[in-house]
Amino acid sequence: LGTSRSSLFLVYSTVQKMHDAFECIPVVEKLPIQIESIAACGSTLLVGTSKGHLLLYEISSPGDVPSQKFKVELKRTNRNFAKKPIVQLEVIAELGIIISLSDNLVSIHDLDTFGLRCALQKSKGATLFSIDFQVSRPFNVSPPIYQLRMCVVVRRKLELLEWRDGGFEELKADLGLPDIAKSIAWCGDCLCVGFRKDYMLLKTATGETSDLFPTGKQQEPLITPVANGQLALGKDDLSIYVDAASGKPTQRHATTWSEIPVCLAYSQPYLIAVLPSQVEIRTIEPRMLVQSIELLNPRYITVRESLYVASQSTVWRLAPVPPSVQIQQLLQEKHFELALHLAEMIPDGEEGIDKGSCIHDIRYRFAFHLFTQHRFKESLEIFTELSTGPIEVVALYPSLLPAEFRRTIEFPVKPPLLVGAELEKGLVVLTEYLMQKRREFQKPSDSSEDDVVLTERAEMSQIIDTTLLKCYLQTNDALIAPLLRLKDNNCHVVECERVLTKSEKHSELVLLYESKGLHRKALELLLQRAHTKSGPLRGHENMVRYLQRLGPSEIELIMEYSKWILEKHPEAGLKIFTEDISEVEALPRDKVLVFLMSINQDLAVQYLERIISTWKDQTPDFHNQLITLYKNKVDRLWDSQYGNRTAGSEPGELGEYRRRLLDFLESSKFYKPEKLITHFPQGKMFHERALLLGRLNRHEQALAIYALVLKDIDLAKEYCSRTYNKDEFESKDLLQQDLEQFSSS
Repeated sequence: LGTSRSSLFLVYSTVQKMHDAFECIPVVEKLPIQIESIAACGSTLLVGTSKGHLLLYEISSPGDVPSQKFKVELKRTNRNFAKKPIVQLEVIAELGIIISLSDNLVSIHDLDTFGLRCALQKSKGATLFSIDFQVSRPFNVSPPIYQLRMCVVVRRKLELLEWRDGGFEELKADLGLPDIAKSIAWCGDCLCVGFRKDYMLLKTATGETSDLFPTGKQQEPLITPVANGQLALGKDDLSIYVDAASGKPTQRHATTWSEIPVCLAYSQPYLIAVLPSQVEIRTIEPRMLVQSIELLNPRYITVRESLYVASQSTVWRLAPVPPSVQIQQLLQEKHFELALHLAEMIPDGEEGIDKGSCIHDIRYRFAFHLFTQHRFKESLEIFTELSTGPIEVVALYPSLLPAEFRRTIEFPVKPPLLVGAELEKGLVVLTEYLMQKRREFQKPSDSSEDDVVLTERAEMSQIIDTTLLKCYLQTNDALIAPLLRLKDNNCHVVECERVLTKSEKHSELVLLYESKGLHRKALELLLQRAHTKSGPLRGHENMVRYLQRLGPSEIELIMEYSKWILEKHPEAGLKIFTEDISEVEALPRDKVLVFLMSINQDLAVQYLERIISTWKDQTPDFHNQLITLYKNKVDRLWDSQYGNRTAGSEPGELGEYRRRLLDFLESSKFYKPEKLITHFPQGKMFHERALLLGRLNRHEQALAIYALVLKDIDLAKEYCSRTYNKDEFESKDLLQQDLEQFSSS
C-alpha cells in the first residue's frame, strides 16, 4: 500500500498470480527425539515426543521486521511427562491446562508446572480427542466466560465431557458408533466423525446421525472447521465443504490439492494443507492457489494465534506476510473479497495508512457494487460490518420506507429498481439483515444514553420490526407469526394492523394484539372468527389457548370470555383452568371454583380433583368442598333400592361417585371432619360417616357403625388395624375390647 487511500484503487489485472501469504521460518531444527505432536497458544509452543518427553518453547520476534528469525527459547522440559509417545496435544492457556493423549489415556496437566492434575480413567483405550473452546463476554462485561467441551474416542463410542470447576465432568451419556472413529471435530452442538470409509454428522443432544459421503482412498479422514459454520472434509485430493449443522454442501466446487493431504488447518482466509513434500495455501472463495512451500517430510500442523508445521525433527513457523503487501497485488488481480479480508489484518498505526478509513472505503464501495450485481447477501453482510444505518439499507428497496425517510438518503451509486423474482430474493436477504439488527437494538441500552438517543433507538427498533413484517408478507408469510410472538417485538400497531387487515391475516392480527396487551381486541376478533364457516380461527380451540396464556392478572377477562365455551364445550372449556401451564396453575383458585360452581357443579368437581390430585393443593376448604360435592352428587343419584348394597358397589354413576367419596375420605389428610360430620346424617351413607367419626377419634361410634349398623366385622377389623398403627397401646386395647363386645352382640 502507498501513503494514500487512493493507492488502493488500482487498475485491476485479469491475470491471476500467486503471492506470498506466509513466510516459512524454522524455529526448532534437528531435534534428536522424534516429534509426535505439537500445540500452540500465544507465544507458547509445545512439542510432544515419541519417548513421552514434553518440550515448551517461547517463540517471540525480536523486532518488527517479519523477515527476521524468531527468538526461540526452550523454557521447560519434562522427560517424565508420559511413559509412551504423546500422540496428541492441546493447550488452553486461559485455563492453565495441557490436554494430552498418551498410552491410550487422556490426561490433564498444569501448564505452569507440567504437574499432573488428573488422568481421565474412563478414557482408557482412547485413540483421539477433539476439543471445543469458546470465549464469550456477555454484554461486553469482564471477566470472560470460558466454555470447554471435549469428545474422546474410546473404541466404538464417544465420551462427551465439559470443563466445570477445575475438572472435566460428563456432559451426557456416551454415544455409540458403528465403527472406530479416525477423525472427529466439534461443530456447534454437532460432531463430525470420520471413519475409515465415510463421514457422519452426529447431533450430541439427540444422538441423531446423518451419513455424508465416502472418504475415498486416503488413509485417514480429514475434518477441518473453516469460516461461516462450514467444514472442509477430505476425499482423496479434494476438500469438500459442507454446512456444519445440516451436512449439506456449501460450495459448488471443492478445493483440489496437488497431492492427497496429510493434514489440514484453517487460518482465515486461507486453507492450508500439509502434503507429503510441501505445504499448499489456498483460498476457499474465490478458489485460488496462493502459495506453495517445499518442506522435508512435513507431518503435523497446528494453528491458533500462530501457525506451525512440523516434521519428525523440525518445527517451522508460518509467519503471515503483512496484509498491506498482499492487498496491493490482490486488488490488481481483482480478488476484491480476499483483499477485504486482508485489509482487516493491517497492523494498527502502520505509517502512511489510515487503516479504518481504508477498510471502510473498500467495503462501502464493494457493498454497493455487490448490490447492483444482485449479490444481496454478500452486500448486506458488508453493510452490517460497516454499521450502516438500517434506514439507509432499507432505502435500497422499493416501497418499504415512507417517502419522507427515502428523501433523506443519498447514495453514491443509484440503487437498481428491483422487481419480480430479484425483488423477492433481495427481500429474503433483507429479512436476515433486519433480524440481526433487531437483536442489536434489543440489547440493554447504555445507562449513559440520554433521552434523545433512547428515543431514536426506540424509533429505529419500530422501523426494523415493521419492515420485517412487510418483508414477510411479500416473501414468506409463515414467518409473520414467529415475529409477532416475540415478547420484545416493536411493530407499529396502526401500520401493522392496516397491512394485516388488508391481507386478511386474522391469526397474525390476533398475535399482534396479544403482543401489545390488547387482549379484549384479540378476544373479540377470536369470538367473531370462531363462528365463521371456514378459516384458521374457526371454532373454540384458538380462544381456549389464548385464555390459557393470559394468567391471573386477567382473571376477570378469562371468566368473561370462557363462559360460552364452558356452556357449549364443557370439556374443552375446563382446560382453560386445568391445563399444565404455569399461567393456568397460577390462577386464583377460589375465584375459579366459585365461577365454575355457578356454571356446572360437575365442572367444579373435575377442577377440584385436578388441583388436589395433580397440583397437590392442600387447602382444607378445597378438600371439604370436594367431599361436599361428591356427597351432593351421591344424594342426587341415590336410590333406596341400593340401600343394602356394600358402599361403592352400586351400579353406574352412583357407585362411581360413592367410591370416589370413600377413597377421598380415606386418603385425604387435609379436610376438616368437624365441619363435614353434620352433612352426613345417620339415616344413610353409614360407611362415610364412620370414616368421619374415625378422623374425629370417635372410634367407638365408628366401630358401632361397622359392626352393628353395617354388620360387617371384616370392615371393623380393617378399621381397627388401621387405627392400631396410629394409636398408643392403651387405645389398642380399648379398641380390641370394643370389637370383641360388638362381635358378641
